[in-house]
Amino acid sequence: MTDFVQLWVYLSSTPLFGLTATLVVYVLAQAFYARTGQAPWANPVLWSVATLAAGLTATGTAYPTYFSGAQFIHFLLGPAVVALAWPLWQRRIALRARWGRFLLASLIGGTAAAGSAAGLAWALGLPVEIVLSLAPKSVTAPVAMGVAEKIGGIPALAAIFAVITGMVGALSGKYLFDALGIETGATGWMARGFALGTAAHGIGAARALQVNADAGAWAALALGLQVVLASLLIPLVARLF
Repeated sequence: MTDFVQLWVYLSSTPLFGLTATLVVYVLAQAFYARTGQAPWANPVLWSVATLAAGLTATGTAYPTYFSGAQFIHFLLGPAVVALAWPLWQRRIALRARWGRFLLASLIGGTAAAGSAAGLAWALGLPVEIVLSLAPKSVTAPVAMGVAEKIGGIPALAAIFAVITGMVGALSGKYLFDALGIETGATGWMARGFALGTAAHGIGAARALQVNADAGAWAALALGLQVVLASLLIPLVARLF
C-alpha cells in the first residue's frame, strides 16, 4: 500500500499525469459512447470532464498540476479547429450556391441565441455583468471570453456559459431535431449540422461530426460564421444600450 501511495505522489506531480489521465479517461468514455450506439447522453466530452473533475477533487490534485501535462492536448485545440475546414472545402460548390442563405441563417440564429439569453436574464433582474456575460454564450469559449471582456461582462463566467450551452446543445440536439421532424437526408443533415454549430459552437460541431460528415461540415461553417458575426456585432449592439 505504501508503494502505491508513493507511486501516486510521484505520478501526480509530473506532467505525465495530466496527459495520461486525460487520454485514458477520454478513450474509455469514447468506448462507452460507441457501445451505447452514440447516444447523446453518453457524450464522451461530458463524461470525460465529469470523471476528471471528480478524480482531481477526490485526490486533492491541484488544477495547475494537472494542466501542466494536459496543456499538450490543449495546444492541439487550435489545429483541430482549423482541420474542421477540410470537410467544408470538400463541399465548396454547395457553399458557393447557398452562401447568402447561410449568412442570413447565421445572423438570425446568432441574434436569437444572444438576444433570448440576454433578454431573459434582464427580465429576471440579474446583474448587468451576468446579462453581458450571457450574450456571447453560443460562441466558442475563447471568443466568448474576449467578447464578454470587451462589452463589460465577466470572461470566466462567459466561458462557463459557453461550455454549458455547448453541452446542452450536444445532448439535446438530436431529440429536438427528431421532434421537429427534420429528416436525415442530405438537406436534413445540412440543417441539423448548421443549427447545432450555430447554437452550440465547437462542442455541437464535434457532436455533429461524430454523427455525420455532412452535418459536421455545415456545423463547422456555422461555428466560423458565429465567431465572426458575434465578434463584430455584439460589441456594436452593446454600445447602443
